[in-house]
Amino acid sequence: MASDQTRTAILRAAERLYADRGFADVTLRDIVAEAGVNLAAVNYHFGSKDELITELFVTRSIATNRERLAELKAAEAAGGGRAPIDAVLRALVAPTLRGCFGPEGERSDAARFMIRASVEAVAPIRKIKNRELDHLRKFAAAMQRAMPELPEVEIYWGLHFALALAHHTIRDSERLQKLSEGQCDLDDVEAIVDRVVNAAVLALQSGAKLGETKARSRRAN
Repeated sequence: MASDQTRTAILRAAERLYADRGFADVTLRDIVAEAGVNLAAVNYHFGSKDELITELFVTRSIATNRERLAELKAAEAAGGGRAPIDAVLRALVAPTLRGCFGPEGERSDAARFMIRASVEAVAPIRKIKNRELDHLRKFAAAMQRAMPELPEVEIYWGLHFALALAHHTIRDSERLQKLSEGQCDLDDVEAIVDRVVNAAVLALQSGAKLGETKARSRRAN
């Protein structure tokens, strides 16, 4: 098998197995058996299990971040350089939610891998999340343009809450379905996006009111 084909086979096998069984229960020997290669090939191309997980997560994250930024650019272009806050937040959360929900998303190994990454948050993935901040700063700047009256600290809290809403929805979707006895339709992806965006906008508006209250309190004192 050619070197590039071997590498691709390893990545596909690892993504499929991690998606099915989780990170802790899959060994490198499982992956090489699934890929039809030898252990030396994994060591040659990736070096370790952590580096293999990192490669998979980075590849999927780059694609998601590229989609996020493209949607943000389109929203700001449509708004003459400043998009409404709901459009900014939609660009932030929609690509991830669309990738993980709905019949097509749920069937793909890539989506199921990213759900595992959200649920289990193993060490190499945590490191990447804490390091990759540049694209989030672009969203923070767009949020500030959309709501210039909002204190900067509330922008960061609002961005954090928006991401948390999306990630928690992905992470605990099975519980939500059971709790609602199927009333919460996880195949209606755009409805999920709408709910997450609406909740995030409300959080930002609450932050604005909190800032005003604190400012009045300081002036009174």
